[in-house]
Formats: sequence, structure tokens, C-alpha cells
Amino acid sequence: MKQKSYILPVIILSQFACTSPWFAGNSIINELISKTGLGTELLGYVISSVQFGFITGTLVFALFMLADRYSPSRVFLVCALLAAACNMYLLAESITGWGLLLARFGTGFFLAGIYPVGMKIAADYYEKGLGKALGFLVGALVLGTAFPFLLNGTEFGNDPRLIIATTSVLTVFGGLLLFLFVPNGPFRKKSSELQLSAGFQLFKIPGFRRAAFGYFGHMWELYAFWAFTPFAIQSFNQLTSNQVSVPLWTGIVITLGAISCALGGLLSQRYGSKKVAFTSLLLSGICCLASPLLFQCNSVLFLGGWCIWGMAVTADSPQFSNLVASAVDAQVKGTALTLVNCIGFAITIASIQLLASLTTVLPAPLCFLILALGPLVGLWQLSGHKND
Repeated sequence: MKQKSYILPVIILSQFACTSPWFAGNSIINELISKTGLGTELLGYVISSVQFGFITGTLVFALFMLADRYSPSRVFLVCALLAAACNMYLLAESITGWGLLLARFGTGFFLAGIYPVGMKIAADYYEKGLGKALGFLVGALVLGTAFPFLLNGTEFGNDPRLIIATTSVLTVFGGLLLFLFVPNGPFRKKSSELQLSAGFQLFKIPGFRRAAFGYFGHMWELYAFWAFTPFAIQSFNQLTSNQVSVPLWTGIVITLGAISCALGGLLSQRYGSKKVAFTSLLLSGICCLASPLLFQCNSVLFLGGWCIWGMAVTADSPQFSNLVASAVDAQVKGTALTLVNCIGFAITIASIQLLASLTTVLPAPLCFLILALGPLVGLWQLSGHKND
């Protein structure tokens, strides 16, 4: 069935707009901590609160099969509006430490109705070529993640309120755009009844299980790398007396991941999702192991290496989602994607907290080596995956 040409661009634009609050608080984290009186030792908890909210949200969405039982476009809109409201709460003058943590938790919770549901909507429209479509879609997520950092690296970053307001307005716009222009897809098969154990039964499917565990290895590395890239750049500046812009280059490193997602989606059409994911994991693992050496280089080589890592660490994400979606029946694709996201993001909390602890006891150049465990697990799982 021929799709309307604007469907995929609208989904991509909406995904970008609605995921922009994800790291909005992180991009101005020092201002928020100062405003609420929290100590810097709680930095990891503030960062992880979004992840914990997302995990809780995806677990609720998966258990109740919301994206499979109800119109995913409507779910997307409602969650976009609520995520924007939580994000805007950061502008409250009297916000407390607990208020900050709850606001970031709420943002993450409602992002559970945006990121995996957006992939579910794409799967409802693209039965073939889903790897390519998800490459662009996850690229939009990555760009949305980078947007607050890019904004903070410009003159607009002088006013933290502008970053929060801009990302909140974008989220409302994205939710409305998708709801108005993307109806239920032609390949959508609605689940008529609630099956609380349906998601966890999926792990009995070998192809799903291998793809899921490969994704979990990828997630161990990804968000910890993103969350602590500002720390890495700042540490490099301190070690070498350079003046590299932390927010600008953090935004650039993450933005390059959006390009690699799209490129990986295109390459998957020729080589298959498994090969693209395997190559990406291998390259990111090598970058991880080489990270201590990058801190000994000049700024050009350090930033170049970090940018290559930023591209490699994301390119496999949409291909794992394609492998997951391709391994299950249409009636439970939304649940499968949401459940895998739920567990994957739970793993990110462990890696973020571990890395946060290591930064207090190890020299900065050695901290990122622990992330190599993720690519190793992912490569092991992919080596047993028979299908593209």
C-alpha cells in the first residue's frame, strides 16, 4: 500500500519536537541545582530521575498494552501535553529539590508515550523498510536530545528559562502535529483485550530475546555516554588547559548521532539491520577502550574521537528496534517495543549511577572504560541472531 509522502516527515518532526525536554533539565543542571539548593553530590540522581520516570512509564504502558489497545496518535498527544507541563514546572520560582526530582520524573514518565509509541506508529505504516524509517525516527530522538545543549551553547543559553520554554512549546506543537496529520496506520492490528503477561511472554521467542538483550548491551553504554560527555569535555579542559565549549560540543557530539542513525537506516536497506548494529557496536566498543588515550591528545583529536564515538554509539539503536519489532506479531509490536525500552532504560540508571560513582574515585580518563561491557554483551547476542 502506497503511503502519503508526508507521513514519515511528520512522525520525524513530531518525535524531534516531543523528545526535546529529555535533556532540557540536564543542559541547565547547574542552574537548577543552585536554584533548589541541592548539592552537587546529587547530580547523578537528578539526571537519573528522567530515566527512572521513563522506566516506570514504559512498564505501565507495556503492562496495560496502551499503545496496542488505544489509538497510538492519541496516546502520543496526551503524553506530549503532560510532558510539556512537567517540563514547564522547572520555571516555577519556588521549586524545591523534591519538586525538581518529581518534575524530571514526570517528564520521563510521559516520554514513555512518545518515544516507543512513535516507533509503534512507524511500524504501523511501514511493514517493509522499517529499519530505514526507524533510522530517521531515532535520529529525530537523538536530535531532540541534543537540541537543549545546542541551544545552551548559543547566546540563548544565557537565559535558562528560554531553553525550558522553547522545549515545552516544541513538545506541544509536536503532539498536535502528529495527532492531526497521522491517523492509525494501515498495518495496525488492535489488541481487543488486556493481557498483563503478554509482554513478558515475548521472551520465549528466540529472535526477540536475542534482539532485546543486544539492545540492553547498547543501552548500558548510550545514555551514560551522553550524560557524562559534558564531564568528559570539562575534564579534558582541566587536564590540558583548553577552553572547549562544554554545552556546544556536547550538543554536536549528540547531534552527530542523529546523522549516524539516519545513515544506518539507509545502510540497513542493503546490508540488513543485524550487520549495521554489529558494526556500530564494534566501533563504539573500540572507542570506549581507546577513551583513556583521547584525553592525552590535542583538542582536535579528542573532539574527533568523541564525535566518532557519538556516531557509533547511536547508529545501532533503530536497528535493534527493527529486529525487536520484526520478531513479534503485529498485535503486540507496541508492547514489545515499550517493554524492551523499559528494561533498557532501567539498565541506563545502573550505568549512569556507576559512572557517577567512578568519577569521584578514578581519574577522568579511566572512568569510561566500564561502558565497554555493553558492546561486549551486545556483540555476543548479535553473533547468535540468525535473521536481519
